[in-house]
Amino acid sequence: MTADDVLRAARTRAKILDGFARAERALFTRAAPKSARAQMKFLGKREKGSTKSLAERLGVSRKTVQRYLSGASTKPNKRLQEALVQETESEWQPQVRAQARQRAASSGGLVISCRAYFGLGPEGTSDAGRVRDITGRRHPLPRGRHPRRAGGRCDGERSA
Repeated sequence: MTADDVLRAARTRAKILDGFARAERALFTRAAPKSARAQMKFLGKREKGSTKSLAERLGVSRKTVQRYLSGASTKPNKRLQEALVQETESEWQPQVRAQARQRAASSGGLVISCRAYFGLGPEGTSDAGRVRDITGRRHPLPRGRHPRRAGGRCDGERSA
């Protein structure tokens, strides 16, 4: 596997994880805090009021956290703003998130949808390339039926 392939795989993985995060955010029953102060207060509660641990988590000084909590600072720099949004969304409504994951795990499986360009012919012909939406369903295996766990073989594997 070349370095280019590794980079491409990492980008694909990041897109998939970002899609999962967007899907989870769509399930929230209330909007996450928007202002830097509200986000700091929310995260401060999650850290049980410890400004030291919150500062370590966000990668800033303890004094910076105290300034935002007191209202002395209101406009975070770009890096801090990204950290606040990421940390707030990762902690926001954990019970709603857990219920959604439980429903997804016990439902009819996973639906994968993507867009792809198909076609080999020249422009203007019926064989010309077109963008197509592809949707595939992956049904979960019944408990204990996973080939590797049950001692079975997957496609292409040989017995020893």
